[in-house]
Amino acid sequence: MEENKRVVVIGGGAAGMIAAATAANRGLDVYLVEKNRRLGKKMLITGKGRCNITNNTDIEGMVRSIPINGRFLYSAFNAFSNWDIVNLLEKLGVKTKVERGGRVFPKSDRASDVVDALAKFVVKSGVNIIQDEVLEVISREGDISHVELKKGGSFRCDSVIVATGGLSYPKTGSTGDGYRFAKDNGHTVISTRPALVPLEVYEDWVREVQGLSLKNIGIKVLDVNGKLVYEDFGEMLFTHFGVSGPVILSASTCMYDLNKNKYTLIIDLKPALSMEQLDRRIIRDFEKYSRKIFSNSLDDLLPKKLIPVIINLSDISTHKEVNQITREERLRLANLLKNLELNIKSFRPIDEAIITSGGVSVKEIDPKTMESKLVDGLYFAGEIIDVNGYTGGFNLQIAFSTGYLAGMNC
Repeated sequence: MEENKRVVVIGGGAAGMIAAATAANRGLDVYLVEKNRRLGKKMLITGKGRCNITNNTDIEGMVRSIPINGRFLYSAFNAFSNWDIVNLLEKLGVKTKVERGGRVFPKSDRASDVVDALAKFVVKSGVNIIQDEVLEVISREGDISHVELKKGGSFRCDSVIVATGGLSYPKTGSTGDGYRFAKDNGHTVISTRPALVPLEVYEDWVREVQGLSLKNIGIKVLDVNGKLVYEDFGEMLFTHFGVSGPVILSASTCMYDLNKNKYTLIIDLKPALSMEQLDRRIIRDFEKYSRKIFSNSLDDLLPKKLIPVIINLSDISTHKEVNQITREERLRLANLLKNLELNIKSFRPIDEAIITSGGVSVKEIDPKTMESKLVDGLYFAGEIIDVNGYTGGFNLQIAFSTGYLAGMNC
């Protein structure tokens, strides 16, 4: 037991709760400082209020699903894996289930069950919870000295774990404080930007289909040189400003500096069919509706809301009889369905992003302990670090694993 060693954990989210409980169970004197009235406020809105806890892939699959510095996390994932968080929650009374894409959710579909269980775990582990705000993290000659609290004044400690999150969802308390603490102690903070965020597009026609959700579609993202930067299959949503949904959020993670780089989104509405198969399918539909006009021939092929848009983009007359449509026009329609193009204008604001890309440089953090390489006793966990993954439970697993590693080594 390492009694009398005082640890301050800043931030009571996923990373902070696991870090605090882990450190307290080692016998350390742990203080968790959280400015919200309850712990895990941001977790309550993850997975649309259901909490996508983790993913049931293996460690290699985890790393592949984290395009930004995934290899930095090997030690963290080995120390506290997706199975470890599932087993912990089971012990705490939260049963889980696996859904499409390996996504792990609580069986109850309630994020509050996960948050409440982890909060009780924190308390039961002997963590002292302080509802306050950290103003400064002070180090002296390369060692952590104390933190300055807004209400509680100067607070001496031997270690500090910064688990403050990023800039996304500021109403939950993620206001970027941790970046300032890192910079004040000599750390490099990689420029932050929204990640897992909806995208605005230039095309006006998206407003005509806002609210339309598409399942089982394919997408590709190409850069200005035509290079493929992301490819996925799944669900998406049209909005008044552009596009959203799981595959779009993950795609946004691979886009950088929209002021310099132009990206094109290509949607495949029929990914299960090759061009030849789709053409044959269109021929069958046209034979079925041979006596109708073009606008009344696509009901079996497309959602009703999308039909006027596709007709307009196809340059085939709305009132043209189906049996008068040429082979060239039919192939143009098939190509449009396989390559529906949108040009990306901008990210939505960072307060609409699920996570923040950028953060404390991984070059200045020991991947085996999460301790700063610059200041003894300073640790980082969760979204504050320059790592981020796709949708599917990977970002919460990053928080749990890095939080555990920091809690074990502080």
